[in-house]
Amino acid sequence: MAQNFRRYTGNNIGASPSTILTADSYDTIVGIHVTNIHTSAINVDVYINDGANDIYLVKGAPLPLGGALQVLGTGKVVVQSGDALKIVSDTAASVDAWVSCVDAIST
Repeated sequence: MAQNFRRYTGNNIGASPSTILTADSYDTIVGIHVTNIHTSAINVDVYINDGANDIYLVKGAPLPLGGALQVLGTGKVVVQSGDALKIVSDTAASVDAWVSCVDAIST
């Protein structure tokens, strides 16, 4: 069975949470890469809102000037319909994000 690979991006993410993707089925997030594009060090949160709770993948992760973070490493995260991946920084317009996902995993 062929898999549907997807990518989602966010540019200039700042101090208000930015929804990068909202699952429409059972999906698997296979990579989350965030980069500091600001002129100084920042802190970043990456979390999933399941409709009732925020579940943090990283909280207050420091990113130095020009630094980047591969949030999942070699792990994967399964999300279900309605789950939203969000990213927020402590500084306006300071983060770019790239998310790789496999869409519509069979249940």
